[in-house]
Amino acid sequence: SDCRYTCHQECRSLIQLDCRRPGPCQSQLSPESTLVPPCSQNVTQTVEEEKPEPPSVQEIKQKIEKYNAKVTNCLLMKLNDDGTYTGFIKVHLKLRRPVTVPAGIRPQSIYDALKEVNLAEMTDKRTSFYLPLDAIKQLHISSVTTVSEVIQGLLKKFMVVDNPQKFALFKEMRKDGQVLFQKLPLTEYPLYLRLLAGPDTDVLSFVLKENETGEVEWDAFSIPELQNFLMILDKEEKDKIQQVHRKYERFKQRLQQTLKEARGKPG
Repeated sequence: SDCRYTCHQECRSLIQLDCRRPGPCQSQLSPESTLVPPCSQNVTQTVEEEKPEPPSVQEIKQKIEKYNAKVTNCLLMKLNDDGTYTGFIKVHLKLRRPVTVPAGIRPQSIYDALKEVNLAEMTDKRTSFYLPLDAIKQLHISSVTTVSEVIQGLLKKFMVVDNPQKFALFKEMRKDGQVLFQKLPLTEYPLYLRLLAGPDTDVLSFVLKENETGEVEWDAFSIPELQNFLMILDKEEKDKIQQVHRKYERFKQRLQQTLKEARGKPG
């Protein structure tokens, strides 16, 4: 009511304001002008959100049994003796920009995978190419595998040598005919989200995309990488300009055609 700050009622406890008035809640407030009674709490204090208790092993077991009952393929989840569990997730690759990979490297063999040979470290030569749009990669992970590890695992499978900070994992949800994306924190556990949502990918799916520009730590990149970013952005800018030019050129042509047809007609 004083500073005209607006927020949701359930978010009020999380708001911190630098109030410059002589004292808190000194103005005359009408009962209908505030969401909660004035001076009921000090909004400058940080209120920690209570985290839900982790599910018990018995609850996890029940969820896994319910999950596996809905599975129509062989991609079942399995509970381990230590309370952890393993399963599969599918990640859609929706990368609009090229990735950097080693040049002249043969595909990874089973021997390399078993010996954990990093082929990307065997050469300093680099090249860039576009990954297939909307390609799908299936991963076998555990309940303790984090989003950060999933991103690094995907990059390793495709031998991508770009900094993992360039990428982010999103969960895609469909609700009321709309497609919603939400970026997942690096410490989140994707398999647990899969377990809660069930095996239906129409309810929940995972997508690898470029990280938002504002959250990238540019100091972590080398000079050649930054120069490559500038080249890519310059190309994208030119493409956008050409798209706008073509759009208005077509609009102009339609207007000219309409005017030509309308000549000599009354009105």
